[in-house]
Amino acid sequence: MCLAIPGLVLSIGDDALRSARVDFGGVIKPISLALLPEARVGDHVLVHAGLGLQILDEAAARDVFAAVAELERGLADPDPGSDPDPGSEPSP
Repeated sequence: MCLAIPGLVLSIGDDALRSARVDFGGVIKPISLALLPEARVGDHVLVHAGLGLQILDEAAARDVFAAVAELERGLADPDPGSDPDPGSEPSP
């Protein structure tokens, strides 16, 4: 299984690897678009290990960003009423 993250293509070089600068929610990283010759600046692409794998439509990219934001909120603000270690005994 691989984890691919969507990003917005900001620029594309003219080298053989189609080196691109991609924005991942404010973090800009270089990737290769060699497998996506049809990718253009402004496209959202799924990226795994620095390699663009698939072009996403904007709605699909928004859905992924929303799901990631929801996960981040859950990790940052766990339910205060839940027991963090359900297998532990309560302290006296």
